[in-house]
Amino acid sequence: MPNSVPAVRRQLLDALQVGDVEELFEQIPENHRYRTPLNLPPALSSELELRRHMLGLLGRNRSCEEVLNFLGGGCWQHHVPAVCDEIIRRSEFLTPVWGTPSSDLGRNQAWFEFTSQLGELLDMDLVALPVYSWGCAAGHAIRMAARITGRNRVLVPRFIDPERRSVMQTYCEPPEMASHIRMDEFDIDPATGLADLNALEKQFSADHAAIYFENPSYLGQIEEQAAGIAAIARRHGAETIAGVDPVSLGVLAPPGRYGVDIAVGSIQPLGIHMNCGGGLGGFIASRDEPRYAYEYPALMISIGETSQGEHGFGMALMHQSSYGSREEGKDWTGNSTYLWAIAAAAYMALLGPEGFRELGELVVRRAHYAASLLNEIDGVSVSPVRGHFKEFVANFDATGRTVAEINARLLEQDIFGGLDLSANFAELGQSSLYCITELHAQSDLERLADTLRRICTG
Repeated sequence: MPNSVPAVRRQLLDALQVGDVEELFEQIPENHRYRTPLNLPPALSSELELRRHMLGLLGRNRSCEEVLNFLGGGCWQHHVPAVCDEIIRRSEFLTPVWGTPSSDLGRNQAWFEFTSQLGELLDMDLVALPVYSWGCAAGHAIRMAARITGRNRVLVPRFIDPERRSVMQTYCEPPEMASHIRMDEFDIDPATGLADLNALEKQFSADHAAIYFENPSYLGQIEEQAAGIAAIARRHGAETIAGVDPVSLGVLAPPGRYGVDIAVGSIQPLGIHMNCGGGLGGFIASRDEPRYAYEYPALMISIGETSQGEHGFGMALMHQSSYGSREEGKDWTGNSTYLWAIAAAAYMALLGPEGFRELGELVVRRAHYAASLLNEIDGVSVSPVRGHFKEFVANFDATGRTVAEINARLLEQDIFGGLDLSANFAELGQSSLYCITELHAQSDLERLADTLRRICTG
């Protein structure tokens, strides 16, 4: 590497006024340093060898393009229109993050379209540019609620994506820190899959800044009592934060309509491929009130009229972000998801209100058809068979087989089975979370059911 040339290294050390590289690492305790030489394979000597090596590694994978996929739980396989890929590959969107005022104008307008469309979908007025993930958005929203209310506890559901909860827990900070926020769980009625409002009312305290719930829930259940949850929070002076799947809003009421103060969720279903951990931008939205606006950590885009009578698009409340105030900002945020905002804007413009309605109805029909097929298999139970959006839980206890065994057998037939829930939610037994989207044809669902029937009863 060019920077490894001794003369260049010496020039760097002289500029830093240090005699040796070791002086740069004195603050790292000796017992934290790795002194044994790394056991690395021989260096690759050419681009050709590197390409061959990478293709060999990639060849070990089995992708959702070649295998029938029923995995979900936080990253979902939806159809991505070709126009979304075409737009974000254009150099004027792909290359600039920060540029000249002239180049920023078109980018800002695209971002403004994203926030406007998403705001209409959510029935909320104020939408920020996306943060890294749904978990980050929920973590930010919890901290926003804590700053607004001056309280330090939050209620979250027992059944939630473990990875998302881990991120939220990180945002709440360790108990030893002054700004720690305690996360308290509330239970779901196992008979209905819904929150127990009576128990929730009793669980609220004067220290709770907010309640966070998801609709649909992590297990796919549609929360019919969302307005009741928001009403309980209001009675206790707390904020209501709802995590929502934007694709569901073509058929479900938007969070702004049932009393939610802050809405969060993932933009990945909006025209963004599954990207090996990338493409998981999270949105934050709220009512357009100063007490919410001044607590946003993320970037905001606004529209105004120029002196020439034209419309311009620019940053709003920049000073309170980590870009504007660095460590004094409301929270740290980053820019790795801003390109996905443009893909999502193209997707939402392409579908429009009727497209979202048709998509939502299609997903609901296919998910309920799949649940009914699986529920007919001896030893398999789906609860509830109805009342879910695109995901549902299938229990295999009565088959005498574990989900791991069943998924291994499914993979032999080129099928990715449901997400195994048994490790994180022992009370659900041998259960898995199945995800059905518009990509699953009737023949795919029947193939899954037939294969599961042979595995479970054979």
